[in-house]
Amino acid sequence: MSAPVLLGLGWTALATGFSAVTLARLLRMRTGRAAQAPAKARVLLLRPVDAPTPRELENLALPIDYAGELEQVVVSPYRPRLGPDVRWLPSDPLTPNRKVGHLLYALSVLPTEGRVVLAVDADVAVTGALVEGLVAPLLAGAALSTAAPTPVDARDGAGRAMAGLLRYTHHSFLALHAMSAGAPAVCGKALGLSTEARASLESLADHIGEDLELSKRLHARGLDVALSAAPAVVPLGEVGSWDIPLSRFTRWMRVLASHRPGLYPTVPLLFTPTVPLVLCAALLGSPVLSAAVAVLVAVRAALAHRLSVLGAPQGPVPGRGRAWTDWLLGEVLLLAAFAVSLGRQGTVTWRGRTYTLLRGGRMVRVSPELTGGPG
Repeated sequence: MSAPVLLGLGWTALATGFSAVTLARLLRMRTGRAAQAPAKARVLLLRPVDAPTPRELENLALPIDYAGELEQVVVSPYRPRLGPDVRWLPSDPLTPNRKVGHLLYALSVLPTEGRVVLAVDADVAVTGALVEGLVAPLLAGAALSTAAPTPVDARDGAGRAMAGLLRYTHHSFLALHAMSAGAPAVCGKALGLSTEARASLESLADHIGEDLELSKRLHARGLDVALSAAPAVVPLGEVGSWDIPLSRFTRWMRVLASHRPGLYPTVPLLFTPTVPLVLCAALLGSPVLSAAVAVLVAVRAALAHRLSVLGAPQGPVPGRGRAWTDWLLGEVLLLAAFAVSLGRQGTVTWRGRTYTLLRGGRMVRVSPELTGGPG
């Protein structure tokens, strides 16, 4: 065999083994509704947002079927259209990470004693199951709880790629949680914050990827980080331009390089190998390599199906059968984002401002004069 074929076989074996181990761990995970949180748990639900979209306003207006006492507070610079059961807290922080700034301000002025504090982004459609899923681990002693983001109702190609990536590939937070070595994977879209986690937030107002850093710091102190049994449902609808998911995940790749520099190079090797290996097999014309790649594709498809079962929200979900195909769209999206992220390493543009990224995700704003931006 030629050297390129041997290299291709080695890469295929590595990727297939990684997927097989992940699938085996996911097969041991049980499906079902989140553990019921005691009805007596009082909840403060914070919804930080700057400029809510029409879809986010719909999410904020949704009723939450939680049996206990729950106060939902939208923390934003101006008052959006809200229902009578939703409170508004004006906040316009100057911190580089405005989401953390919103949360820190809300925690400084709102009473938290005797209440479980949750922080959920406005693009999440909060359900009673999600509240219970985030509350229960905290009551059991976890320092931080998180939920896997689950995009639904994707109506175009860009949306299907986003959903495919976050629901049916190794980048699904269910898969990341199953394969975490060290600090567990955390998604900041839906968090349950213990007293220790809230105290740690104070030093993360100048960080991007604060969820990763928070998990890392709590884990280093021997504290538990738990995954909710209920997903964080994110309705997508029409996404429109492919630039939206590409820019989002390109930024995420740069954040990953800052927080987990050892994990960043594994993205093309383990997380997005399918398309490159299919192309290699076609170009090299090796029957052995083609057969090995076919096994990889089969294992990846089985992994996507298992993730679709584990992460399915309750009730009918449009497009659930797309797991068999959309995992590949998700891989292509992540591979493209990784390739784009190789340029301008160490910088990130977020909310219209450019920052230099230091280790751990700390942001230092680039001088406006150097970027051509306004002073």
